[in-house]
Amino acid sequence: MVTYPQIDPVVLSLGPLKVHWYGLMYVIGFLGFLILGKYRAKQANSPVTPEQVDDMMFYGALGVVLGGRIGYMLFYNFETLIHNPASFFQVWDGGMSFHGGLLGVIFVMFALAKKWKLKVLQIGDFVAPMIPIGLGAGRIGNFINGELWGKPSDVPWAMIFPNAGNIPRHPSQLYQFALEGVALFTLLWIFSRKSRPLGAISGLFLIAYGIFRFIVEFVRVPDAQIGYIAWGWLTEGQLLSTPMIVIGIGMIYWSYKLSKT
Repeated sequence: MVTYPQIDPVVLSLGPLKVHWYGLMYVIGFLGFLILGKYRAKQANSPVTPEQVDDMMFYGALGVVLGGRIGYMLFYNFETLIHNPASFFQVWDGGMSFHGGLLGVIFVMFALAKKWKLKVLQIGDFVAPMIPIGLGAGRIGNFINGELWGKPSDVPWAMIFPNAGNIPRHPSQLYQFALEGVALFTLLWIFSRKSRPLGAISGLFLIAYGIFRFIVEFVRVPDAQIGYIAWGWLTEGQLLSTPMIVIGIGMIYWSYKLSKT
């Protein structure tokens, strides 16, 4: 068993103002997007300019935060939302959904594509390789907060998390950091270095994230208010990731088929 590091979730306290690691992870994700986005925008085949990356990050951040919160309340905490609509604004209690954030980003991409007279998949293919930076940083934030822990386990790297009982568990947050952050970023960055058919990079993102998330859900404890949806193992995360995989496969097939016509 590995000892959980017990990192203070508060990075810095300035009187009543407290800077939390989780919030700092969001900043790292957005800055990483901005830096790499401007780098990609300077490439010869970029559909956007470095200046447009600023707008992309600003509106994308709004899409992530609002979509993530709306998605969490609809997908994971709908009953609470119905009985207490004000709970939507109680962000200090936590609750963000990747799938909701993704829908928020997609909405922003459609709006920017219309404004800039681009195809939405041009923007999708551009932003996809940078998204894993924020995903990976967010999972580190989950780990520091000691939340979203895994199932009980006797693997050598199992940890005892605060508020999870005196039982060694899978550090599923680190699994997601390795897969959704490091592996997904590496895969998409290498794949996008060469010219690809329109939609191929976006499709690969959907497939890879969906598969990685589906796999980790087997060792991650589902949200207590939902539990397992079916068969004693299917989780809400797996249910929401399945359409991503199917749509991603369809996009890859469609993009390469059209490129040959």
